[in-house]
Amino acid sequence: MASFGTVAVALLLAVGAALAAEPDLKPGEFIAASPPQPAPELSFQDLSGSWVALADFKGKLVLLNLWATWCQPCLKEMPSLEKLRGSHEDKLTVAAVSEDRGGKTVVEPFIAKLGLDKVKPYLDPKSAVGHAFSVRGLPTTLIIDSGGKLVGRVEGAAEWDSDKMAKVLQPFLSDVSEDAKLKRAER
Repeated sequence: MASFGTVAVALLLAVGAALAAEPDLKPGEFIAASPPQPAPELSFQDLSGSWVALADFKGKLVLLNLWATWCQPCLKEMPSLEKLRGSHEDKLTVAAVSEDRGGKTVVEPFIAKLGLDKVKPYLDPKSAVGHAFSVRGLPTTLIIDSGGKLVGRVEGAAEWDSDKMAKVLQPFLSDVSEDAKLKRAER
């Protein structure tokens, strides 16, 4: 049986090879889904063990961030996800889905050590979410609009609180505002 380190290295090499196969694609860049597709129906667990469905987040822009505690690029981008979430709390959900096999025992102390309180951690120790979205490596962030459609992804670490990413996310955040206005008008 392969060691955990061997598996981690193989996964990182696979991401590098996949990105190299697409010469114009750089890690951390937004890749638009063309056309946007309905996100698969799936669920994952929160740290208390309760199941949460992706559909539970409908009505907000969702950044479904797949990561692991052993993934250095994942750790590098976590603070920027935290800042992004803090600046858009009413319109945006950041669901940080850990692919760690150790589940809560590995993830909970790690999240506490990083001091994350705006990014909500979830568990997917069997990588069902990654398989459902055909994820090629970690970190990968799937961007799902307020209507539940996959509108794009970012493979590799990104600076989520940068002006560049703000420009990418703005059209989707504007849609959330319009949806909220419509819902208020319907009342």
